[in-house]
Amino acid sequence: MRLEGKHRDYWRRNLKMTALLLAVWFAVSFVVSFFARNLAEITVMGFPLGFYMGAQGAPLIYLVIIWWYARYMNRLDRRYGVREGEGDDD
Repeated sequence: MRLEGKHRDYWRRNLKMTALLLAVWFAVSFVVSFFARNLAEITVMGFPLGFYMGAQGAPLIYLVIIWWYARYMNRLDRRYGVREGEGDDD
């Protein structure tokens, strides 16, 4: 199947945003955890920052990632005229 230029641009933008958000997810999940001992020296509301990031920060960042992706894709779908169910050959 050969993709048209508009379709190719749509998927390129989609994949770029997905890669960016996966990089943010990776940083929040693994990089912060890797430095948890160093972050333990900093306290937030009486708790070590490493604990705070794991218990409160990471889930909030995950929700922001989901919200941002849904918002971005809705705008992208409108821009390129993509509708749900379009292209389904069931």
